[in-house]
Amino acid sequence: MDISSNKIYAPDMPMGFDIALAKNEAVKNYFYSLPEPVQKQIIAHTQTIQSKEEMQTYADSLVSGNSAGL
Repeated sequence: MDISSNKIYAPDMPMGFDIALAKNEAVKNYFYSLPEPVQKQIIAHTQTIQSKEEMQTYADSLVSGNSAGL
């Protein structure tokens, strides 16, 4: 899947979330398959996350159906 057409670029993507996506291919593919307004909503939620572990847990929750932060 070519995700480049759906990529939200670096100025908009928090580094910690970008790293979390890189660690989980399923999450990355899911995130980039979402419409841009939903991606932005997820990114806005990441601004409240305080640790790497919490960021990874949140990212992983996107594909497990536990994305209560949306």
